[in-house]
Amino acid sequence: MARRDSRRSLGKLMLFTSSIVIGVGALVAINGFDDNLREDVERQAQSLLGADLVLQSGQAFSDSALNLMDSLSQYAEVSRERNFASMVYFPKSGGTRLVQVRALEGDFPFYGKILTTPRPAATEFQEGRQALVDSTLMLQFDAKVGDSIKVGNVMFEISGALIRAPGQNGITASVAAPVYIPLSLLAETGLDQKGSRINYVEYFRFSSPVEVDEWVEKERANLKVMRLRTETVESRKRSIGNALSRLTDFLNLVGFVALLLGCVGVASAVYVYVREKRETVAVLRCLGASGRQASLIFLIQIGIMGLIGSGLGAVLGVFIQTALPAVLADFLPVQTNFHLSVPALLKGILMGSVIALLFAMAPLLAIRKISPLSAIRASYEGGSQQRDPLLWLVYGLITAFILGFSYLQMGGWGQAAIFTAGLGLAFLILVGTAKLIMWAVRRFFPSGWSYLWRQALANLYRPNNQTLTLMVSIGLGTALITTLYFVQGFLLNEVELADKGNMPNMVLFDITTEQKDKVSDLARSYEMPIIQEVPIVTMRLSNIKGYSQQEWRELPEPDSLKERRGRRGRGRRREGRSTWMFRREYRATFRDHLIDSETLTSGEWHGTAEPGGPIYISIEEEFAKEDLQVDIGDELIFNIQGVQVPVLVGSFRVVDFQRMQTNFMVVFPAGVLEEAPQFHVLMTRVEDETTSAAFQRSVAQTYPTISLIDLGLVLTTLEDILNKVSFVIRFMALFSILTGLIVLAGSVIISRFQRIQESILLRTLGASRRQVLSINALEYFLLGLLASMTGVILSLGSSWGLAVYSFEVVFVPNVVPMLVVVALITSLTILIGLLNSRGVLSKPPLEVLRKEA
Repeated sequence: MARRDSRRSLGKLMLFTSSIVIGVGALVAINGFDDNLREDVERQAQSLLGADLVLQSGQAFSDSALNLMDSLSQYAEVSRERNFASMVYFPKSGGTRLVQVRALEGDFPFYGKILTTPRPAATEFQEGRQALVDSTLMLQFDAKVGDSIKVGNVMFEISGALIRAPGQNGITASVAAPVYIPLSLLAETGLDQKGSRINYVEYFRFSSPVEVDEWVEKERANLKVMRLRTETVESRKRSIGNALSRLTDFLNLVGFVALLLGCVGVASAVYVYVREKRETVAVLRCLGASGRQASLIFLIQIGIMGLIGSGLGAVLGVFIQTALPAVLADFLPVQTNFHLSVPALLKGILMGSVIALLFAMAPLLAIRKISPLSAIRASYEGGSQQRDPLLWLVYGLITAFILGFSYLQMGGWGQAAIFTAGLGLAFLILVGTAKLIMWAVRRFFPSGWSYLWRQALANLYRPNNQTLTLMVSIGLGTALITTLYFVQGFLLNEVELADKGNMPNMVLFDITTEQKDKVSDLARSYEMPIIQEVPIVTMRLSNIKGYSQQEWRELPEPDSLKERRGRRGRGRRREGRSTWMFRREYRATFRDHLIDSETLTSGEWHGTAEPGGPIYISIEEEFAKEDLQVDIGDELIFNIQGVQVPVLVGSFRVVDFQRMQTNFMVVFPAGVLEEAPQFHVLMTRVEDETTSAAFQRSVAQTYPTISLIDLGLVLTTLEDILNKVSFVIRFMALFSILTGLIVLAGSVIISRFQRIQESILLRTLGASRRQVLSINALEYFLLGLLASMTGVILSLGSSWGLAVYSFEVVFVPNVVPMLVVVALITSLTILIGLLNSRGVLSKPPLEVLRKEA
């Protein structure tokens, strides 16, 4: 019976099936891609690190660290690297650029390869004054193999274009383009000097199997004392796994949204389909079929169509999966290879089938209550008016499904519960809005309006109205899609920089005290204003409130910090307090005034230190209270280039770190650090590219040890990165948008069958095709407008919650996109509704009446 009945209803069942195809496809593609990616990371982990063990430090290795590495080198092969940011100069084009210089010695990488063009350059560059330059950087400055590049005081020949290095992807290369030089020539460049911010790295490959992670765990305490950071193959896999988890979490969220929209389409399609089958079920009941048998007939139909839709979605997902590596290539640290993931395929088919049945159960339950009298008396409304107890069970199962699936995607019961509750609230608001609209139109019906408007408004509350169905499906779809758009918007806006007004757009740093005045004069000679000139002193914290690092570690961790770590998702248990603030190198400044990016919140500002008196410093408020756990008047001791300097906390400041200027966690008063070893940062503004290029050439040629950041170039680089991020977000959002459009079309198309009889009666009573078309257009206009407006309002609430509580950013909605969404959804609703009406209007009333009979 299910097979026979489905022949007449195949088109309507296909609409139901189409709602879940894209959602399942997105889920299969994302899960399959995730499986491929994890296998590739597992297989390529050694080549990503390039060694068995990496030891690195932000300062020159101590004697104890050198002794430790000497002991390791007895049974391991060693390669050395020194990396730092520095300016390079291209004589051919006269261009300069801040890059990541990597001075290398040895056969690193021990696993994997440095890919260059030509290939031999990857190893041969260490044999002379040769360099490997990032291929994108070479294109930017029109450099070719054989040209020259100046690093510090040394001119190198470009022996190869760098295509890929271990751990490098397109984004990291865009932010910090690498340039490799031989370590043996680093001293000649003049960049390896006191005060240079160089990262010291040693790579080890062991000749025999060694339990590296066990050794690291055993030596952890000594490594911290020697201020050595470690990385192993396993730790690299974990860090990459964590980063990729965030990427796949986002992708899964997109797939989940598409699937939820499909659920809305399933529920609305089955609801209307079941209402149309009311007479068929009543006839079956007259012929002796039970309510249970009648329900099973249509349950079999829905189950088989759900399986077919899930299968089609799985096939679509396999094709989408082949495109994801190309779309996400710039964000991946590994080369991904496609292979069919059977678990992802089966999971998608199972998930789609379960969703089809689960969301179809609520309307299908109503079949059990249809009375045989419905086949005889069309006006008979039999059945109990009480809620079916099984309906509450179905609602409970749907809630449990959404909660469980949300937990799998978000990794926390709290977030999953909030998401599920928010979705339930949105559903209730849409249902309540639909009920309110029907009540309001009936209660305050505008009797004086024109016939067409009165007829369209009456359709909103008449029997067999589609107000509730379309309000929920269109409204929820609009809310989910618009929320995704808003989230994309404020994430991208958060990282955009403004280059306007009198804001600085060029920063020079690593300026020595002897060079400070000369560099300022050079800038003024190019008519560039000195916006900011800031001295910076490096130091470390050696004591907090009388506690040394070891004593601080042994203190119990405050409950406030445990809660804070829990909010940030750091669930790892820790005994005692974290001591990272002791290991950190602080860069502080001194001055006698606050700047416009700082606001004093508590305490008293001390601009000048009294001779022989206590030194009062100012600390950024959140850092002071949550990390250092200090209050006004507490004592700290800083190690400033070997000199122990006790200070008191004099004030707290809130700092706007997004301002394009130098901002500091710690500020000393004038009269304390003037004689300490220091370097300077100069911020200026250049108005045109010609002056910028000329100034950069002068700095690179005259002061090669000074680093320069052209913020105009940074803005261009960021724009390129943001375009890549935006493309990925929009590409993934396409799944949700397509599903939403299918659900919208399906909801309007299936509602067509509820309007056929009304249209026929109007035609029979003498209404023209134009009048019927106008009534339908006005009805769909009202439904589309009200549903989309409700959806946009819901999206404002959800986007605000995500912005404030999840992403901790300021949410300022843009009115224009909201109006565009409302107009677009309303127009689509009208268009699809009118297209559906053509089949009825193009035929004479008698023909349609006979067909209906």
